[in-house]
Amino acid sequence: MSLSLEAAKCALIVVDLQKGIITLDTKPHSTRQVIDNSLAMVSAMRKAQGTIVPVHVDLAHMLRLPCDKPLRDPDAPPPPPEASQLIPELSPQPQDIEIIKNQWGAFFGTNLEAKLKEKNIETVIVCGIATNFGVESTARAAAGLGFATIVVEDACSSIDQAAHEFAFNVIFPKMGRVRKTAQILACLG
Repeated sequence: MSLSLEAAKCALIVVDLQKGIITLDTKPHSTRQVIDNSLAMVSAMRKAQGTIVPVHVDLAHMLRLPCDKPLRDPDAPPPPPEASQLIPELSPQPQDIEIIKNQWGAFFGTNLEAKLKEKNIETVIVCGIATNFGVESTARAAAGLGFATIVVEDACSSIDQAAHEFAFNVIFPKMGRVRKTAQILACLG
């Protein structure tokens, strides 16, 4: 399927490539592959004058809801501040829209929607870790807000391969488009 992108109307949302999350054992793609593919798209978007949105969760202040299987022990001490820091290669530039969130998705409780609309963004490209947590929450919200949404399969990964595959085979194609890094790079190059 063909894809055409106007970089000035696109934002690349890079979800949770931060020190406390990139240590996870991810499937089907390694965190290194997700980082490398994400950074290749960041570089291409910068050259094409697109918008970069580095997103990271403040792990020490993450919203804690009553649930059957919390992601971390509710009685454990908070993670150290460096766990919430973006990887150095993704350090925000002045023209970027840095988002610090306290729950899974990049839109709820942040000013991301307003910032994207201020820049006349029509299309969001989403990548990061983990597919069925921050990436899916962000993609669902973007689609629900009316943004054309693209999720990049080989620039995402999860702690559960079946969950990753389900999201890419069943969920994402129904709310937007699924592409590979090479396809995004070809459109931006």
